[in-house]
Amino acid sequence: MPPLMLTPEELEAAVLGAQWVAERGDAALANAARDLLSKITAAVPPSLRTFITEPTLGTPANNLPVRDGLDLAKARSWIRAGRKLRIRYCDEGGQETERVVWPVILGYADTVRLLAAWCELRDGFRHFRTDRIIHTDFLDQAHGSTLPDLKRKWEHYMRTTRELRVSKSHGDK
Repeated sequence: MPPLMLTPEELEAAVLGAQWVAERGDAALANAARDLLSKITAAVPPSLRTFITEPTLGTPANNLPVRDGLDLAKARSWIRAGRKLRIRYCDEGGQETERVVWPVILGYADTVRLLAAWCELRDGFRHFRTDRIIHTDFLDQAHGSTLPDLKRKWEHYMRTTRELRVSKSHGDK
């Protein structure tokens, strides 16, 4: 394999991202991130290997155990396939609901993971903390939307709600 031609900053960005995923990703993604670092180490010229073996950037250790109520690797597969999920969810107030959702994207934050989805019960986009999902049924039923279309609608929803929050925080009506 020819040497990987990355600038030091590109290499630091890749290493930082892979470190973060190795600490916070589900088991499959964490293993993939570690494998990626090994492959990058083997592929870059020797003069750049210290950016990997002795990084000047790092992510703090994630000491919070996360128990997910769904198989995240399988959920990624369901997102790509455009299939529905039935989840049993417990909100922050302890209220449990059952919902059929059209998964759009999995988000990874410092201490939690989120499933963004179209919720049939609420007829709108919702975000579900994966540690509050009690049970998941992976349905064979397609939701009928393409992933790019669903993602575009979710991004529009996110922009619109963000603009509303900013507008309200500035006293606009």
